[in-house]
Amino acid sequence: MRPPPIIEFKNVVKRFNGLTVLNGINLSIYQGEITAIIGKSGTGKSVLLKHIIGLMESDSGTILISGNPLSEMGRDEKRRFRRELSYMFQENALFDSLNIFDNIALPLVENRHYPKPEIRQKVQTRMQQLNIEGIDHKFPSELSGGMKKRVALARALVTDPNMVLFDEPTTGLDPIRKRNVHHMIQSYQKQFGFTAVIVSHDIPDIFDIAQHIAMLDNGVIEFEGTKDDVFSSRNPLVKSFIQDVDQVKK
Repeated sequence: MRPPPIIEFKNVVKRFNGLTVLNGINLSIYQGEITAIIGKSGTGKSVLLKHIIGLMESDSGTILISGNPLSEMGRDEKRRFRRELSYMFQENALFDSLNIFDNIALPLVENRHYPKPEIRQKVQTRMQQLNIEGIDHKFPSELSGGMKKRVALARALVTDPNMVLFDEPTTGLDPIRKRNVHHMIQSYQKQFGFTAVIVSHDIPDIFDIAQHIAMLDNGVIEFEGTKDDVFSSRNPLVKSFIQDVDQVKK
């Protein structure tokens, strides 16, 4: 039997200047799985991620963390939960003025609880695990797109998070590099055991690594299920979206 979700959205609503972006979201995210959030551009996928990490608060509805309402958590509880999260930004968000070592170390430095020897050990371990040793002194401008993705992932994993949120992690990459990034996420998710939530337009490629798929359309979750469920779905919105993406790729 499947365990309860680690994060659950219940009728979550978010509006901006009278525009409803999330219109009663219901979504379950399960521990140790890769959940892919798919849907057309501008449907609120990134807004949904920002509610998980705490960059936004809902106007109504409930977000449950391990069964406990996020809104009822105290400041320390929220801080502990957010320490368990990490975020990999759409464009990597590496700092051009910092070398690779300092980019990866940044979350540990900002935490202010880690002594310098421990920071160095953690950074070097992650760099070794992601096969990016020997570039500590280089700067982001000196790296290829694929290497920048590895550095961004190393930074996301350096704090040993329980959950990593990926916002369009393959933006700007060619098909081969996109597949490489998907393989990298899948491989390290298995290795480290973190829960992953990925906002993605890479249909159907993202289905090959995600155990759980949710489709967001017009502010609501129209579908939740597995890869097989997607292709067997009779929901006209799901079928139309898959067909439209397939036609564009052809």
